[in-house]
Amino acid sequence: MKKFMKEYGSYIIIIIVIMLIRTFIATPIKVNGSSMDKTLSHGEIMILDKISSFKRESIVVINKKLDGSYIIKRIIALPGEKISCINGEIFINGKKYNDKYAYSKTNDFDEVILGKDEYFVLGDNRAVSKDSRYLGPINKKYIDGVAKIVLYPPSKLGIVK
Repeated sequence: MKKFMKEYGSYIIIIIVIMLIRTFIATPIKVNGSSMDKTLSHGEIMILDKISSFKRESIVVINKKLDGSYIIKRIIALPGEKISCINGEIFINGKKYNDKYAYSKTNDFDEVILGKDEYFVLGDNRAVSKDSRYLGPINKKYIDGVAKIVLYPPSKLGIVK
């Protein structure tokens, strides 16, 4: 056993550290679909930050599966807020929201009042996105983390906007 640990102990420690990092701190994730176009494209690989807090406009990965895969969306409204869409304009707590990430028109929806741990998420490509307009508010327990860095393709390497 002593000989085994001397030869393989450092490899075992490396494997354990990598597993802990992937489980609790950061992990790679692949974009599937076009609901986040123009910000993120199908096939891109990103690093998911599992320890950052969730803020308005953060791009998050939600482990509530839709058609067999995880979903990636942008947080638009935070816990306790009221959100609605009237004539294609989003309102949060009665104030017009500057929707600078929408790639297509947002269909109207009635006011939603978010609970203590609920977020309202939308895809940037609203015409094709299955998001809180269909799924309802997303509870914090279903959010795996924040998309921080694009790794692939190399031409898009950098911080997610």
